[in-house]
Amino acid sequence: MFIDSHCHLNFPELKAQLPQLLDAMAQARVEQAICISTTMDEFAEVKALADAHAELFATVGVHPDTEDMREPTLEQLVAEAAHPKVVAIGETGLDYYRLNGRSVEDMEWQRERFRTHIRAARQTGKPLVIHTRSSADDTLRLMREEGASQPGGVLHCFTESMDVARAALDLDFHISFSGIVTFKNAADLREVARMVPLDRILIETDSPYLAPVPYRGKTNQPAYVPHVAALIADLRGLPVETLAAHCTANTRRLFGLPLPA
Repeated sequence: MFIDSHCHLNFPELKAQLPQLLDAMAQARVEQAICISTTMDEFAEVKALADAHAELFATVGVHPDTEDMREPTLEQLVAEAAHPKVVAIGETGLDYYRLNGRSVEDMEWQRERFRTHIRAARQTGKPLVIHTRSSADDTLRLMREEGASQPGGVLHCFTESMDVARAALDLDFHISFSGIVTFKNAADLREVARMVPLDRILIETDSPYLAPVPYRGKTNQPAYVPHVAALIADLRGLPVETLAAHCTANTRRLFGLPLPA
């Protein structure tokens, strides 16, 4: 009844214990998970995970905060997205958090990479998985300029303001909440989680990072995503089953996921 809409099961912290993680997912009623690509070099491994396990799916893309890596071309992204287990383009977006002495103007390489991903999503009809950190204005601007509303997508691991959330919703995007929403200092984010319409909410772990309370500080895993759902359900005065049903339906619809066998 749950889906983890964003995880990194190929990362070293998790891939060595994949059988145990998949068992824990099943025990926690997490039926499916989307494994996110962050570089073109790791994409083959992400795709192989999805091919080997019916409950796992893949994306193709290069994380905005990744430098000195093989840049994706539009043609490469379109070609790799044709694989039947690849359900989205990304994660992509903008990240100005670590400028390392550079200015925002110096980050044009990130903006060009983001444009390439948006164009690939438009060409393939597959949704975007967008990361934005310290860059919301430019992220939204490029989404508008490049027509990201078609085919749409999700702002993942959302930590931005209410205004940014509303702007993303106006662009027909979904909002995904991670374990951060359970953190003690996330009061403003919880207000956003109350506001987002039920047909636009997704949940995720972003594992191995950002484990929700009561596992904060530990290595995260897809089996923990029900804790994110429980917190948001409590905020909204809903049974967790109701909130989970909406999140699951939204994720399947957005990414075109099949029903579990």
